[in-house]
Amino acid sequence: MLMYPTIDPVLLQLGPLKIHWYGLMYLCAFSAGWALGLYRARQPGSPYTPEQVGDLVFYVAVGAVLGGRLGYVLFYNFPTYIENPLAIFKVWQGGMAFHGGLLGVLLAVALFSRKQGQHFFASTDFLAPLVPIGLGFGRLGNFINGELWGAPTTLPWGMVFSHVDELPRHPSQLYELALEGVVLFLLLWWFARKPRPMMAVSGLFLIGYGAFRFLIEFVRMPDAHIGYLAFDWLTMGHILTLPMLLFGAVLMTLAYRHKDR
Repeated sequence: MLMYPTIDPVLLQLGPLKIHWYGLMYLCAFSAGWALGLYRARQPGSPYTPEQVGDLVFYVAVGAVLGGRLGYVLFYNFPTYIENPLAIFKVWQGGMAFHGGLLGVLLAVALFSRKQGQHFFASTDFLAPLVPIGLGFGRLGNFINGELWGAPTTLPWGMVFSHVDELPRHPSQLYELALEGVVLFLLLWWFARKPRPMMAVSGLFLIGYGAFRFLIEFVRMPDAHIGYLAFDWLTMGHILTLPMLLFGAVLMTLAYRHKDR
């Protein structure tokens, strides 16, 4: 059994200015994405030049933050934010939804692609291998904040989150860091090293993330104010992830069906 190492969510305080670990994780995520994007932009067949990557990362950052926050508000905690609308802006307290962030990023990429005269899926194929590293940093931020803990377990690596209760629980944030962050990054980076039909890399990202997230939802506690939606196991995460799996499969099918046309 492991004990959760309680960490102050504030990394540094300078007078009234507070620098939160969660915000630092976002900075690390977008910085890593920028660096990886510069590398990909220098490879043959890249739809973007290194000079365009910075603008693309800016669009993605805005889409991810706004979409992630609005997604959490709409999908997970709408009544609370209706009562206290100003709390929407307190992003350092957590409360970001991946699925909302994904929609925000897709909208941002669509706008950027149109502006640059690029095909939308050429842009998402370029971007997809960069995303998992950012997801990994985000899950590390969840762990530091001591949020999104897992269900009780008897496994030897069960972790006691003493601010929750004294039960050993799945450290589901670390599961997600490992699978959605490290494993998905390695898979996509390997897959994208060779030329692939348009939409294939994007499809693999949706399938990979969707599969990992769907599995982890079985050991991750749902938000207390939502609970399980059915069968004592179906969560909002399951519901929101299913379309990703289906759409990813459609993209992969279309990509390889039309690759020689």
